[in-house]
Amino acid sequence: MKNMSDKIFVKKPLNPIHTKIRLSSSKSESNRALIINAVSGNKCNLENLSDARDTITMQRLLLSGEKTLDVIDAGTTMRFLIALMAAKGENKILTGTARMCERPVKILVEALRSLGADIDYLGTEGYPPVEIKSFKSKTDKIQIKGDVSSQYISALLMISPLLPNGLQLELTGKVASRPYIEMTLDLMKHFGVSHTWTDNIISISKQEYKANEYRIESDWSGASYWYSVVALAEQAEIELIGLKQNSLQGDSAIVKIMEKLGVTSKFTLDGILLTKQNSEKEATIDFADCPDLAQTVVACAAAKGIKLKITGIESLKIKETDRILALQNELKKYNASFNELSDGWYEVIPSTSIPENIKISTYDDHRMAMAFAPLAFKADIEIEDKHVVNKSYPGYWEDLKRAGFILTD
Repeated sequence: MKNMSDKIFVKKPLNPIHTKIRLSSSKSESNRALIINAVSGNKCNLENLSDARDTITMQRLLLSGEKTLDVIDAGTTMRFLIALMAAKGENKILTGTARMCERPVKILVEALRSLGADIDYLGTEGYPPVEIKSFKSKTDKIQIKGDVSSQYISALLMISPLLPNGLQLELTGKVASRPYIEMTLDLMKHFGVSHTWTDNIISISKQEYKANEYRIESDWSGASYWYSVVALAEQAEIELIGLKQNSLQGDSAIVKIMEKLGVTSKFTLDGILLTKQNSEKEATIDFADCPDLAQTVVACAAAKGIKLKITGIESLKIKETDRILALQNELKKYNASFNELSDGWYEVIPSTSIPENIKISTYDDHRMAMAFAPLAFKADIEIEDKHVVNKSYPGYWEDLKRAGFILTD
C-alpha cells in the first residue's frame, strides 16, 4: 500500500515547451564499466557514472566486504555480480527484493556451473537467492540460448578475461537484444580486450583489461520519455544534452522509432534536438533489440491515436513487473487496449475518448511512471509512486518541472 506522500500529480505545461535537458548517464554503460573495472583490479578511470539507484547499488556492493550482497531490485546488478563473484571464486550470497527473487537466473547459473562454478540455490530452484562457493575451471566452451536476456550473455563475456583459458561462447538459436551484447563487447574493446564473433560463436582469449579512461554517455532510454513529450505536445522543441550520434546503446533506436510517432531528431554539438513533424496513423515496430523502449512507445501511441502493431517484447514479462500485463491494465484507463495476437505479436488500439483525470499504478516499476507521465497532455495524471524513478532517472520529476509541467505532491 502506497502512502499519500508517495504520489505525484502531473498536469500539462501551460505554454509551448522550449528547453534543454541534461539527462542522467546510462546505467547500462555504467554498470558494464564498473564490472570491467572490477575485473581489471580497479585500474580504469570512469567519468560521469550514472546517479541511478541501480548503479549506486553496484558501486556499493563492489566495495562491500560482507558475505551477503543485497542488490535490492537491480536485475543487471544481480546477474553481473553472480558472474563476477563466481569467476573470482568468492564465497558470496546474492539476494534482493521479493520481486527480484522471482526473476530467473537459471540459465546464467547453469552456464557458470559448466565453466566450473560451485553455486547453490537457497530458495526456489532457478531463482535468487544464490550462494557462490568456489570456482574450479572445467571448460572454456559453453552454449547459451541467444534469445534469453542479454544480461546473461554480457555477464559471461565481461568475466571471460578472468578465466584460465578465456571463453568460447556459442549463442544458440535467434540472437535477441544484439545491441546490448555489442555494447558490452565495444566497452571491453575500449579497455583493451579483443574478441572474434564468427557466426554465433564469440571467442575471447585470456587477457588483461587496460587502464583506460571512459566517459559514460547520457541515457537513451531516459531520452525516450522526452520523445514522448514532444510527440504529444502541441508545440515543443527540446535539446537533450550528452547523447552521441554513434552511440553504443541499443535504445538509440528511439530516433527512428519516434519518426513514426511524429518526432524529428537533429544532432547538435551538445546532444540532440527534438522537434515535431507529422506522424503516421498506423505503425509496425520490432522491439527485439530495444525492449526497454516498448512501454514509452506503446503509451504514447495509444494516447496519440496511432494504431500500433509490435513484436519482440517477450522479455517484458520478467522485468520489474510483468510489463505487458501492467500496460494492458493502465491503457484500459484511457479507453485504449493492448491485445496479444499470435506468434509474439501485439496490437495497440488507441483511445477515442480519454477521461479528464487518471490514476496510474506503477507496479514498483520506474518505466511505468516515466512512460505515462507525458500523457498528462491528454489528462491530468496521479502517479502512484514518484520514488520508483530513482532506479534509473532520479531527476525525472525536476526535469519535467523545468520543461513546464505542473507537478504537485
